[in-house]
Amino acid sequence: MPLTDTKLRSLRPRATLYRVADADGLCVEVTPNGSRLWRYRYRHAGKAKMVSLGAYPEIGLAQARERRDAARRKLREGVDPSTARRAERKAAAVAAATTFRAVADEWLRRQRARMAPATAEKAEWLLGLIYSHLAEVPVNLLTPAKVLAALRAVEADGRHETAHRVKQRIGAVMRFAIAAGLAESDPTAPLRGALTPVVPRKRAAITDPARVGDLLRAIDGYAGLLPTRCALQLAALTFVRPGELRQAEWTEFDIDGHEPTWRIPAAKTKVREEHLVPLAPQAVAILRELHPLTGSGRYLFPSAWGRGKPMSENTLNSALRRLGFDSAEHCAHGFRALASTRLNEMGWPPDVIERQLAHAERNKVRAAYNRAQYMAERRKMMQAWADYLDALRETPAKVTPIKRKAG
Repeated sequence: MPLTDTKLRSLRPRATLYRVADADGLCVEVTPNGSRLWRYRYRHAGKAKMVSLGAYPEIGLAQARERRDAARRKLREGVDPSTARRAERKAAAVAAATTFRAVADEWLRRQRARMAPATAEKAEWLLGLIYSHLAEVPVNLLTPAKVLAALRAVEADGRHETAHRVKQRIGAVMRFAIAAGLAESDPTAPLRGALTPVVPRKRAAITDPARVGDLLRAIDGYAGLLPTRCALQLAALTFVRPGELRQAEWTEFDIDGHEPTWRIPAAKTKVREEHLVPLAPQAVAILRELHPLTGSGRYLFPSAWGRGKPMSENTLNSALRRLGFDSAEHCAHGFRALASTRLNEMGWPPDVIERQLAHAERNKVRAAYNRAQYMAERRKMMQAWADYLDALRETPAKVTPIKRKAG
């Protein structure tokens, strides 16, 4: 007799596995642990075979019969249902491994060794903005229209520059997919000009000597936490990137030697090369003042929420706002523009300045041959820079730029 739902619900496990038939090869298999599994028994090429159709009650009686009928149609077409099922499972596994999110995760895993931690975190965040639209789409089925729809959603929140950055990351993932043989084209390529244009904005920076003096005096009088004040002072003296500064560790500093130096590991720099920062006595004095407070921990500037992490990336900008310098006037990154502007006006060689700023050489041919570090010149320049800031701080209206000494 064909099975009924009442009959299925009444089936109880026994000491050994047993089967109860329905019709046309369909049966339910009851295991000792109580599972009830649908099976379709058939013959193909003269051999008795069986294929699984799912478990009851997840797959009901009517759906099990539909799956049996589909398997019977395959048999009439000369296709073995078991072979077809294995092929379907393999295709599903391949599809799951080649979704945009799966490929993006693999791309990011491989890139982390070359990226600064902050850059990797930013890339992960940017890609996460479009996962709700693209995460489960196989990369070989990703079209320009689908990508544009996802980017439009980012733009809808007013984040036009972010949308452009997301597009760049999608393009990087797709080029990786193409190289791996998972896709044939980059769907971001035809989208050139499709997004709302972004007007480049320079990072806010004070460069006028008199205003620089005002800024330095305001920092010296900062009434907040000592590590924050020291960080702002070192930002002015060393003009490293804010991320390198806030993640500075005591083990990176040699302040007791003949030539005090801060060695920033390659893993923390934007160009992925170790960067040396000669430390003038003024910088060493700040470090000695800070050491009794944070020297027992890992970071110079630990998070206010605990010493296991460095200070937040917003801390320095927030401190500048408290001091009365708004985001349109000066930001934490602006100390780099300040130093670059004034040092160039002082007459220091551009190569020396660029090397101390840790800028990558844009001319690839020149970069391949010019590997000079200019350390002697850089140490002289950093001392002159510290002295110049002292002069601005003390007598801003009467400062004469400290020119580079001849020879």
